[in-house]
Amino acid sequence: MTLSALIRIVALVAATCLWEVQAMATDELAADGLVTIKSSFGPEDTMKRLETEVKAKGLTVFAHIDHAAGAAAVGLPLRPTDLIIFGNAKGGTPLMQQVQTTGIDLPLKALVWQDEQGATWLSYNDPAYLARRHSAGEPAKPAVAALSGALHAIATKATAP
Repeated sequence: MTLSALIRIVALVAATCLWEVQAMATDELAADGLVTIKSSFGPEDTMKRLETEVKAKGLTVFAHIDHAAGAAAVGLPLRPTDLIIFGNAKGGTPLMQQVQTTGIDLPLKALVWQDEQGATWLSYNDPAYLARRHSAGEPAKPAVAALSGALHAIATKATAP
């Protein structure tokens, strides 16, 4: 491969990444492997919709952690901050078969939280980021794509009117 061909490939990849960032709506943010989507609903309704959608996709809800309730129990204030942990072995096991340390980041998690202005957000770890974090190889790509698509669909249904 020539140097000019390599430069063109790198430029194309960079342009594609910039286009994706520019095309991203202001109601959706991504940083350091975290996808955050603004919800059209309050925290409680967003979590109910999220849990309903998770179950509708045939996934198991393993835990629900209300961080705000925990904070209140020790006398500390915290805006609504609610975590759901969910998944299934069929989706996560292929990643763990590639690199077992992905088990630290699985099952999947989603956080519903309210910012200082009262807006509600839904955040989750990008499966592609998790695969990179654990150096999962090429064989993990189908599982990563499936998890990414499912998470995006679930999050969109939970947050969009």
